[in-house]
Amino acid sequence: MFQLLLAYMPPPVVSGAGAVGPRLNNDRLYKFSYTTEVLVDRAKGSKDGSAGYRISSDVDVNLVWRDPSSKDDQLIQLVISNVKIKNVAPRSAKKNIFQGATTQSLLGEKKLAALERPFMVHLKNGKVSSFYCYKAEPASIKNLKRGVASLLQVQCRSGKVIENDVSGRCTVEYKAAQGQVTRTKALETCKTAETGFTTYIQVLGVSGESSSVTVFTLEDGFIKSAIAKETHILAVNARRTTAAKIVSRQSLTLVAIEAGPFEAAGKNVASVVKSLDEKLFAVGVAAEKVKSQCKGCQSLFEHWQAVQKQFEPDSLSKAIAPRSFLALIQSIRKAYKDEILQVLKRSSKTALPQVVDAVTSSQTPDSLDAMLQFLNFADPKGMVLQERFLYACGFASHPNERMLQALVDISKGKIGSKDIKESVVIIMGAIVHKLCQKGGCELPTVVEVKKMILEGPDSTQVESDIQMYLLALKNSLLPEAIPLFSKYAESEVGAYCTISLTALQRYDVALITDEVKQTVNRVYHQNRRVYEKNVRAAAADVIFSSNPSYMEVKNVLLSIGNLPKELNKYMLSKVKDILHFEMPASKILRQAMKDMISHNYDRFSKVGSSSAFSGFMARTADATTTYSLDILYSGSGVLRRSNMNIYGASNGALLHGLQVAIEAQGMESLIAAKPDEGEEDLESFAGMSALLFDVQLRPVTFFKGYSDLMSKMFSMSGEPMNVVKGLILLTDHSQVIQLQSGLKANAEFQGGLAIDISGGMEVSLWYRESKTSVNNRGAMVVTGNVTVDMDFVRTGMEVSFETEASLDFITTVQFSEYPFLVCMQMDKTTFPFSESLTKYESLPSGKSYVSRRGHKQLLPGSEFPLHQENSNMCKRVFDSDW
Repeated sequence: MFQLLLAYMPPPVVSGAGAVGPRLNNDRLYKFSYTTEVLVDRAKGSKDGSAGYRISSDVDVNLVWRDPSSKDDQLIQLVISNVKIKNVAPRSAKKNIFQGATTQSLLGEKKLAALERPFMVHLKNGKVSSFYCYKAEPASIKNLKRGVASLLQVQCRSGKVIENDVSGRCTVEYKAAQGQVTRTKALETCKTAETGFTTYIQVLGVSGESSSVTVFTLEDGFIKSAIAKETHILAVNARRTTAAKIVSRQSLTLVAIEAGPFEAAGKNVASVVKSLDEKLFAVGVAAEKVKSQCKGCQSLFEHWQAVQKQFEPDSLSKAIAPRSFLALIQSIRKAYKDEILQVLKRSSKTALPQVVDAVTSSQTPDSLDAMLQFLNFADPKGMVLQERFLYACGFASHPNERMLQALVDISKGKIGSKDIKESVVIIMGAIVHKLCQKGGCELPTVVEVKKMILEGPDSTQVESDIQMYLLALKNSLLPEAIPLFSKYAESEVGAYCTISLTALQRYDVALITDEVKQTVNRVYHQNRRVYEKNVRAAAADVIFSSNPSYMEVKNVLLSIGNLPKELNKYMLSKVKDILHFEMPASKILRQAMKDMISHNYDRFSKVGSSSAFSGFMARTADATTTYSLDILYSGSGVLRRSNMNIYGASNGALLHGLQVAIEAQGMESLIAAKPDEGEEDLESFAGMSALLFDVQLRPVTFFKGYSDLMSKMFSMSGEPMNVVKGLILLTDHSQVIQLQSGLKANAEFQGGLAIDISGGMEVSLWYRESKTSVNNRGAMVVTGNVTVDMDFVRTGMEVSFETEASLDFITTVQFSEYPFLVCMQMDKTTFPFSESLTKYESLPSGKSYVSRRGHKQLLPGSEFPLHQENSNMCKRVFDSDW
């Protein structure tokens, strides 16, 4: 019964006689002291070490008019006076930028006069419904006044409401207690005019935590004090120590109550305001956009002239390249099309590809227009720049429909290179995937491209075109493409099968239906036709990664021993790797292996050189990086497939950072060997395919056909062929944080990568030895900038880290005997790592304070461990060299 009575009780009320919000008395002047401060620092920084400033003042508040029919409908006047601006943290005179400065010298006479000019607030039922001031006042001054007004907005009953204030339109929860009300604002719900953007890849992205709590103390129906604290923490997901914190505090304290002016007469708020001051206008409660003025800033071309040496190819393996790349992107985002074209046209031939990376990665309307005007896709000689533009579109952090439409227009126009035509379509698939992830799957251009690539494979008989559409669909990850991949997985053309099966492996397991699983099992077990070994190996990968049933796993185990020699060995190694690395399929695999028919010595003692192995590259509290190496050989000892993968995982999200696959076929004739079953009529071919940051790139061909093979054989220099080279914008987060105080913070987090991936294949008939290599060179820089710029004072911080690294994967095969000798090596060289923290405060006069901290270290290189069998093999290979 008691609980029933409680359910019908009204929520707590802290003011008397049914008041909804605070009420002012007539002919009274309420004198308050007001302070607001803002601090920026690292996430765990203390107040004393922060950069920032404090604004303090007196605020006089009085009732101007009240609706006779509603005591909670009030027009209030506020006057700010005695304004002071100081440091937040104690500083010596030498480090204090405000030392000797007056408020008038900081703000300027006009802005100070505007700040001290009276303004009015229409308070209705405890909510600020209108805000009145002079229209011509600077936006920064009006926002400060709105910040003061936000501390008058309070309701006396507990409950959740949606409110408008300087922060925007937000969901707010009030909790009323005796003489006190706590207001908690859900900042993630706030809708403002200024929106930002963020990287769609969560592993590479930035996450934030925010809170806003204001505690009101009420006395005699009005506010005695209001204390507010607002905190924002932004951190890079993959390295959460690369973080920034913004703290904003407000304090409004009643000092005295004196005799004040009487209420004005009038029918409504608008008429009263007009009668008192015709220059006062209702200008809205939400903050206005403050246009930042940059005095003495470089133009884009001046910036480019200062950094152009860092964009030369020789600098791409150094951290200065991505750092300059990120800085140039910031300049390009502020530039117009003609300025961007000037830089493109004046760049050296060797630096131009890197400039194309920067311009395209900027992702502004002007930068896209400049690129489209600069590039001539009908000219086959411009292939390098065209492909760099396309790849940068594929890696775009926040592509829009207009970028996709630009590629559609290019695909419909004249294209001078067949390779570029393929890249255009493949990259369109990647952009479709990103737009769909952000809810843009029904955009007209997305619908058009989806239709084109879904209908593409069945609309042509040209093998290269079918592969192009399948690769585009692989990038798009459209659920509608799964039946198509299932169909082409059973194709007679091995390339179609491989693309389709590797695409299916990228989908969420929940989308892989029983029908699809049956198809994949048919391919692996060759129920309908004989398939190439690499196709069956790809099918096995899909089976194991798609939540397999007990019978599926058991049937795979039973097939071992009846497979071609090297596929036998590969499958054994794959099973051991799943168990060793505790992959999702390991539990069901252990159950199936309890059956001695499927798990016995005869089955698990097959010899060969193919292998599969996974391991950890790095493990931290924030992220885990893993690698896998899969090698499949033909029965004659020639490489059939080499697949290297690197994955990044952070906070439950997974990123396929890198995949480099080398495939070869039809090379048995070189060594007078017999081809394996199902591979008797394959054309000689070798090529490499790369997937980078979840984007499949256009495959590269080393040679195709016997005549091409022989010409390459005799002209082979041993130099690796470039697969992808350039600058990539990995992390791209821009956010405007409108603080309740009226101050505004801007947060920019960016990560840039300079990368050079190459691969090669050498075959020596004389020494009966082959060697494949994948070389990865890179330098990465991640920076986070947070600034609070109020045109009269600027404070902020930059946190960053950078590194340079190289990773080589080399496979040496000696096929003079069987089982042939195979040695795999995966080496990481010694590399530097550094991080830094810079905090600053500055005035327009040039007076500034800067604090810098940082550290550098040299991390030792290592050879990543593979299975013991490989170590034994490498010893034999290198012993035989001597």
